[in-house]
Amino acid sequence: MDSVDLQVMKSASQWLASGHRVVMATVVKTWGSAPRPIGALTAIRDDGMVVGSVSGGCVEDDLILKVRSGEWLKDKPMSTQYGVSAEEAQRFGLPCGGTLELVLEPLSALSRIDELLAQISRHELVKRLLDMDTGQVSLSKAHPNDQLSFEANQFIHVFGPRWRLLIIGAGQLSKYLAQIGQALDYSIIVCDPREEYADVWDVPGVDFRTQMPDDVAIDLRLDAHSAVVTLTHDPKLDDLALMEALKSPAFYVGAIGSRKNNESRRQRLLQFDLSVEQVDRLHGPVGLKIGSKTPPEIAISILAEMTAIKNGTDIPLTIEKPKATLPGCVV
Repeated sequence: MDSVDLQVMKSASQWLASGHRVVMATVVKTWGSAPRPIGALTAIRDDGMVVGSVSGGCVEDDLILKVRSGEWLKDKPMSTQYGVSAEEAQRFGLPCGGTLELVLEPLSALSRIDELLAQISRHELVKRLLDMDTGQVSLSKAHPNDQLSFEANQFIHVFGPRWRLLIIGAGQLSKYLAQIGQALDYSIIVCDPREEYADVWDVPGVDFRTQMPDDVAIDLRLDAHSAVVTLTHDPKLDDLALMEALKSPAFYVGAIGSRKNNESRRQRLLQFDLSVEQVDRLHGPVGLKIGSKTPPEIAISILAEMTAIKNGTDIPLTIEKPKATLPGCVV
């Protein structure tokens, strides 16, 4: 499953190849309550076809009108703002007087979109520098800490997976976790030395490894942009990965299993060279408490917890209702 950025750029590449003219818009600055974050993309084709989003929809409507009219199908990039006045904020559906600034880039061979896509497909992190005066683009290797920046004559955007997710186990839940994780722009590594699982893995774009989990965790040199989730229910595999992950700077380490099983796991881990502080970093049972039962629901709960921690958001305790209402009855 492609991330939103990949969907936008792949569509733009296909449109260019078919002879259309395309403008790509990127949110570069926001003030107040902007509906989409800095870095959000949309691409608009000359006939008004659009993919991606930079707002709730009203800004896109105006972009489409101006692209279809040819007003913004120019040779060089430009920037524009929406929502500067209260009247404009209301017109374009921006909340509470929010304002956003966009870079509008008419795409061409100079844009190097296909090269960028090729590098991202190799799981590379890429810095894309756009010269606002000429439309020329340069591509270079980026660092996970590099950020989007916009000045009068240049625009830098970073593409590719700056976050990594190591999944231990290649079962059904792992497939959903990998697919949704890809949509969130994680580089996915799945580790499972068991042949019966490795032989049926079918999620494309995943780095699949059959070594022992601790060897993979060490080889990856887990950093603060890494997350590790163990899903095999087999202590011989899960605990090996956890022993290395909990000693690393990984921002999230989680293990599936009941509360009782995870308490037993914590006691086992303390018997190795892990401190109480390191073991306390373990999220287990893994994921937010949202009443999830099916593999896709559990995958969502795990990634929701990971996202909150990655974004520095406090996670309140989820209060479950004593009764669940089903069609036709109450249980």
